[in-house]
Amino acid sequence: MIYSLTGKILLTTPELAVIECGGVGYACKTTLFTIEQLSGRETATLYTFMAVREDAVELFGFASQEELECFKLLTSVSGVGSKFALAILSSLTPDQVALAIASQDAVAFTKIKGVGNKIAQRIVMELKDKIAKDFAFIGAKSGVDLGAVSNGSSNASEAVAALVVLGYTQSEAAAAVASLEQGLSIDEMIRRALRYLSAKKF
Repeated sequence: MIYSLTGKILLTTPELAVIECGGVGYACKTTLFTIEQLSGRETATLYTFMAVREDAVELFGFASQEELECFKLLTSVSGVGSKFALAILSSLTPDQVALAIASQDAVAFTKIKGVGNKIAQRIVMELKDKIAKDFAFIGAKSGVDLGAVSNGSSNASEAVAALVVLGYTQSEAAAAVASLEQGLSIDEMIRRALRYLSAKKF
């Protein structure tokens, strides 16, 4: 198993990065976010995943371990192959994917070209119980308790619903409410969440 590749960047396209290691050019399928990270650089390290099938061997490479782990988690969902996973991670960062799943925001995925409602619902249903555990590192990075997002109180649920009515997405609203301490009234949750949202970019 190839864990990572470090070497000279030979070529990048919107879907591919070729890294030269030991005189061999490794073609890694990747995301737009990783391609952006490689822009203007001569060398790079990509964290990799190799998929071996009867008809093909494919190598995938990512600029961060978070993106790699998110890719592997997405492709574990039935019906979500590498093409869908790369499309999702070209539009959403790993923490945005985690927040969308934890808050059961399937709409966030349907906005991505090629991802229909059935696939989006399946991603949320199959991964919602894994998110708090498997994406703990993302929760720490983003400052959001993913467990609190998926297991909020009734006050939290009502506050999230109110924020959605105000025009925020389910993911944004859930993340804002999850960042607050427990035991607040609904009105106080909404006020503090609005301050959080105005100060934070998603």
